[in-house]
Amino acid sequence: MAARILVVDDDESLRELLRMHLSSAGYEVQVAPDAIAAGYIVLKSPPDLILTDVNMPHMDGFEFVAALKADRSLPNIPVIFLTSVEDGDARGKELGAVGYITKPVRADRLLSLVAQHVPGGAIPIG
Repeated sequence: MAARILVVDDDESLRELLRMHLSSAGYEVQVAPDAIAAGYIVLKSPPDLILTDVNMPHMDGFEFVAALKADRSLPNIPVIFLTSVEDGDARGKELGAVGYITKPVRADRLLSLVAQHVPGGAIPIG
């Protein structure tokens, strides 16, 4: 059974690019345009890993992950932050992030990092 990954980013073209890379590597991928939509997905069926942008409307990635971690009914879901700036790495680590990827995202780096943190992960292409 393929690992399920949730991609959360307000940039539609990046969401689709990430979906394409992850799907091609054998992962089941869901996407959400913001943390609010992602929260509904997580509550309905928690994914095996979350890739989330830091800067998003309504609720940023840090607030989203903090809310997930505060909900004790949810399993501990590994989180990898995506961002165009490197200034949030310490904050991500405080929240328990397993990784931090700066944009533009390199497919080999993305797939390698994802494969390290999901059960039954696909073999990264590369």
